[in-house]
Amino acid sequence: MKLIEYLFRKLIPLFIGALVFFAIVLILVDLMMNLWNFISNGVSGLKVLRIMLLYLPKCLWYATPIAILFAVSYTLSDLYANNELIAIFASGVSLTRFTFPLLVFAFGMSFALFFFDDKIVVPTYAKKTAEQEAVLNKDKSLNNDKIVILSENGKICYKAEFYDDSTKRLTSVFIIIRNEDKTLSSIIRADSAAWHDGKWILTGGIQYTQKDGTIHAGYVTQDNLERLIEPPETFQNNVISVETVDSATAKVYIEHLQKAGLPFAEPMSLYYKKFSFPFILFIVVFLSVGLSGKTRKNVMLMSLASCISAAVLFYVTQMITMLLAKFGAISPFMGAWFPVFMFVVIAAVVLRYART
Repeated sequence: MKLIEYLFRKLIPLFIGALVFFAIVLILVDLMMNLWNFISNGVSGLKVLRIMLLYLPKCLWYATPIAILFAVSYTLSDLYANNELIAIFASGVSLTRFTFPLLVFAFGMSFALFFFDDKIVVPTYAKKTAEQEAVLNKDKSLNNDKIVILSENGKICYKAEFYDDSTKRLTSVFIIIRNEDKTLSSIIRADSAAWHDGKWILTGGIQYTQKDGTIHAGYVTQDNLERLIEPPETFQNNVISVETVDSATAKVYIEHLQKAGLPFAEPMSLYYKKFSFPFILFIVVFLSVGLSGKTRKNVMLMSLASCISAAVLFYVTQMITMLLAKFGAISPFMGAWFPVFMFVVIAAVVLRYART
C-alpha cells in the first residue's frame, strides 16, 4: 500500500501539471487563430474570455491522453534513473505488479473520459462554436425550406415547403407512404405539422388512397399517424457531425440514415470512435510501462519524445482505419476499434521485454 501511495504522489502532480500545460497551449493556439477576427469585429475581452472558457473542456479532453502518457513515462523513467525501481524489484515486487494500479487507474479514467466528453465537452463546445459564430457574424439558421426526407428505408417520404426550428413546425406538408414492395399506399396532405410528444401532429390533414382506379379522400388513419415519428432534427438546415453531438443524438441521426437508405458507414465509425477513443488512456499507460527505463539520461526529453511518438502513431493508425471504414474496406466497428486492439497487443509485447 505504501508503494502505491508513493507512486501516485509522484504521478498525480505531474499529470495535473502536464494537463494544464497542454490545455493552455491548445487554448492559445485557438486564440491566436481567431485573434484578428475578434479584433476586427470589436469583440470585447470579456466575451473572448467566455468563449475561451467554453473551449477549456474540449482542450482538457484533447490534452488528457498526452498528459497521462507523459506523467507515467516520466515517473517510471525517473524511478529507473534514481535506482528506486531496482530496490523495488530486489524486494520481490515485479514491474507488472508495481504498475498494475496505474493500469486500473487508466482503465477507470477511460470510462470517465467518455462521460466527460458526452455530458460536458459536447454541450460546452457547441456553445463555444455558437457564441463565436455569433460575435463574428457567422450565425447559421436551422430553419429549412424545400425539404424532402426519406424514412423507414424509403417507405415514407416527407416533402415540406418550410421548417421552422423555433416552433418545430412544418408547413405545406406532403407525406407519401409506400407498401413493403415500394408500391404506393397513400398520400397525406396537411397545411402544417407540429412536433408534440414524439410525433408529428397534423393540421388540416387529408389522406388520399387509390382503390379500383379511383382516388378516395378521407381522414388520416391512426396507423399512419403513429408512423410519423421522424425527429425534427432531421429537417434542420444542417448536416450533423457525429463528432460534435452526444452519443444519443448521434445514434438517432445514424438510425435516420439507415431508415432513409442513405450511406452511414462514416457516421457509424465515428459513433463507435466515441466509445473507443477514451481507451487511448489505457493504451498510453500500458505503453509507458513498457517503454520506461530505456535510458537513464535525459529523462524529461526522452519521456516527451516517447509520449509524442506514441500518440502520433496511434492517431495516424486510427486515421487510416477510419478512412478504410468510410470507403467500406472494413466495418465501421473495426475502423474505430482496430487501433485499440492493435496497440494493446503492442503494449503487451513491449511490456514482455521491459526491464524488470
